[in-house]
Amino acid sequence: MGTVFEGHPDGAGSRIGIVVSRFNEQVTRQLLEGARQCLQEHGVGEQDVEVAWVPGAFEIPQTARILRDRNRYQAIICLGAVIRGGTPHFEYVAGECARGIRTLALESSIPVLFGVLTTDNLEQALERAGGRDPENNKGREAALAALEMINLFKHLQAS
Repeated sequence: MGTVFEGHPDGAGSRIGIVVSRFNEQVTRQLLEGARQCLQEHGVGEQDVEVAWVPGAFEIPQTARILRDRNRYQAIICLGAVIRGGTPHFEYVAGECARGIRTLALESSIPVLFGVLTTDNLEQALERAGGRDPENNKGREAALAALEMINLFKHLQAS
């Protein structure tokens, strides 16, 4: 078998940028708290996490690009919550947010993580933000993935 590359969640020495949507703040604050707690548990200093609040999910990709262009971070984590309503607005906002984050990730040399919930209702969103089980916080999962990807990118770039 050839070489195997794999990341691990060691955040020591890493600086992380987080973009979080204020819309549905009841949910997004929980996502942010889960991400921050995970980063701290894995060695990222509190002073090494910078958070940019944006009005809604549609503004996440552009702000993430600006953070990426600052060249200060080893990863950017995007957090938000788009909850389906009675109009097609959900599809437009969720789709364009996802597309924007994907495009940024593909053109970046650092990990850009998608931690934007797209749910049918507030109850589903709160459950995915930790609800009854704090380990089920999708902000936490995005932060853990960011740390693994930082280390994977280091291995890939060094080989």
